[in-house]
Amino acid sequence: MNQIILLPEDFISHNRVLLKGRKFEHLVSVLNSQRGDRLKAGLLNGKAGSAFLIERNQNYGILEVSLTEDPPPPIPLTLVVAMARPKSFKKLIHYATAMGVKKIYVIRTWRVEKSYFFSPVLEEDFLREDMILALEQACDTILPEVFVRKLFRPFVEDELPLISQNTIKLTAHPYSNAHFPRCVNKPVTLAIGPEGGFISYEVELLESLGFTTVSLGERILRVENALPAIIGRLF
Repeated sequence: MNQIILLPEDFISHNRVLLKGRKFEHLVSVLNSQRGDRLKAGLLNGKAGSAFLIERNQNYGILEVSLTEDPPPPIPLTLVVAMARPKSFKKLIHYATAMGVKKIYVIRTWRVEKSYFFSPVLEEDFLREDMILALEQACDTILPEVFVRKLFRPFVEDELPLISQNTIKLTAHPYSNAHFPRCVNKPVTLAIGPEGGFISYEVELLESLGFTTVSLGERILRVENALPAIIGRLF
């Protein structure tokens, strides 16, 4: 936790918050914060700034906060990603959130197992918890928007043209001979398939909308590893 993410219900006055539960345990056990220590804090989906620990006992801590700073700017990337295995998906969401992705579309493709969509990792509370942990790590405050689309073709044909409008459109595919561009200066819509990539029909449908099929090279990476590598290359 590099920054404490505060919720509106944590406030006991306009500039004081009461910390209990996980955040307080982290404050004590990991940060070993003492009275008078200065910490980083931010209001979820709001401003960031500093906090001073003015009271601490065995059960709670009280912080005096000053939240006047804007969070770091998001990266101009819209992520369209095939649903991964639940453990991989948790990592993917964490990395995407920490790196500043603010709009994520989770889709079902031919190689995605239907059972993945019944995993609790897609439930709103689970997503929120994982993303808040990533925001704490990255010193950000703004939650990404996550949309689940279980039908590939209707999503690609009906929604994706508007979503990707006025962006560089890229499909990550391990079997492409073209390579990812570097240091782009425009917004990007990035489509990433499951392990093994999109099937030919899916690639062709994306290409019909103007998506360029590119790869990171000969090595096939897991989705949660490929995403940070791609973001680092693009931005």
